[in-house]
Amino acid sequence: MRTANPSPLGHVRTGARRPKKCRTARGIQVHAYARIPPGANGPVTLSGPLPVWGREGLFYLLFIGLLLFLSQPCHPQNPSRWNVLFIAVDDMRVDLGCYGNPLVQTPNLDRLAQRSTLFQRAYCQQAVCNPSRASLLTGRRPDTIGVIDLPTHFRENNPDIVTLPQWFKMHGYFTRNIGKIFHNWRQDDYRGDPESWSVPAEMHYNSHGNDTPQTDTPLPPDLSGVPRTEIRDVPDEAYFDGRIASRAVEALEELRTSRDPFFLAVGFWKPHAPFNAPKRYWDRYPRQTILFPHNPAPPIGVPSIALHDSREILRGFRDRPGGVPTPEEVITLRHGYYAAISYVDAQIGRVLDALDANGLTSSTIVVFWSDHGYHLGEHGLWAKTSNFELDTHVPLMIAEAGQEQSQRIESLVELLDVFPTLTAMCGLPQPVGLEGKDLQPLIRTDVESPIHGAVYSQHTRPAYPPAGAGPEAMGYSMRTDRFRYTEWRDYRTGAILAQELYDHLRDPGESYNLAIDPTHASLLTYFSRRMASDLRLSAFD
Repeated sequence: MRTANPSPLGHVRTGARRPKKCRTARGIQVHAYARIPPGANGPVTLSGPLPVWGREGLFYLLFIGLLLFLSQPCHPQNPSRWNVLFIAVDDMRVDLGCYGNPLVQTPNLDRLAQRSTLFQRAYCQQAVCNPSRASLLTGRRPDTIGVIDLPTHFRENNPDIVTLPQWFKMHGYFTRNIGKIFHNWRQDDYRGDPESWSVPAEMHYNSHGNDTPQTDTPLPPDLSGVPRTEIRDVPDEAYFDGRIASRAVEALEELRTSRDPFFLAVGFWKPHAPFNAPKRYWDRYPRQTILFPHNPAPPIGVPSIALHDSREILRGFRDRPGGVPTPEEVITLRHGYYAAISYVDAQIGRVLDALDANGLTSSTIVVFWSDHGYHLGEHGLWAKTSNFELDTHVPLMIAEAGQEQSQRIESLVELLDVFPTLTAMCGLPQPVGLEGKDLQPLIRTDVESPIHGAVYSQHTRPAYPPAGAGPEAMGYSMRTDRFRYTEWRDYRTGAILAQELYDHLRDPGESYNLAIDPTHASLLTYFSRRMASDLRLSAFD
């Protein structure tokens, strides 16, 4: 379903008759009725009889010609000059105000949503940082580029592959990276991807563990005391993201007078753990408003291979009974995650304000995305690295240059689709080998026709394979309009190890695995064959 047209100019349905409106150089609005036959995409034709010749008739013909000129599409005719502001966040699930969570305070992302196309059901290709980012930025699935773990850099297996920002650079764009865009850490031979940028990247290569508060004054005390969290009354720039936002603001001021179009990638490190947003963001959430996860137990009938050890968070609770946080500590962790979302939202707001202040909003496409989702105790899991909905479902918004109205797309989309969509919007040719689809047919038409019958994610087992060793198993997950089907297979032989099936119409929390019910055997067979066909998994046919 849609809430509104994606631009103030709107769209005309085929077969409809509506006034076309443009603004002339003198600011005068002229209306002309245009009839568009069904299926036609060419110039509009005015309806009604032509006048007889003569002075009045000649004047009328000239007037008609003017109306025909003015009735052409009012979108700028040089899309190759659009700038791109490419905003990435880390570990953010769809707990945002604009995605329907009334608790989480995200006024700046909500403001962006009011002038964006918001994709309600966007999915990453693997719910862990390196594979997800490498997939989006190369436009290929993790298996295609051979990146399914944290240590492997995508150029190890694909030295000549062209990335999204690199493609823009090759076509005349000035490309710049501030913050975390490509995966970092563990890849000292590459340190991001220098080939993608016109100038060296900044604040892009580090570890989340190094994001400790930096201040010129004595450090205020930590008021938390719960592992993996920290509450200090420090300014926003004490942490990475505050300083990244400041550099992005400066960059936009510099780019204001650039003669070349720009692709500015701004990558924020939060809400990734540790949950250490400045105290003022914790204070936005009264403690009593933070709720315990509604489904803290694993799904009924779930195979053990679908779960993981939640090491990213639980390593801080090894001294607790059972190695898990107490109920009160669960609340603190969830509180800290929401505070981190509000903190990064504030930094994004600073960047969007700078875009406005420098007069760049009307000439810049803004893309906002997260690399994957997150668990906060649901299913007994913490962090990412699963194939469940909470990990694979991500926020994705695209605001076209000068867009003033919002629309919501319910159709299934993938992060893979960002590469071909952005290049098409900016009038660039499509590189060979992209595995995503251009989303413009969803964005620019009145009737929403799905472009994906299903979308796919995957993950390894173990969740973090040992360095230098391949995984023991791979889980491929298919999300259709109604179902999630996941198939776990031996990584070497392709033998089926386990299956999962969840009905999102009746069970949106994925609490019951229908695969254990023999009455669904035919459905399992159908999804298994369809998955093998869609992903060209020849070993699984």
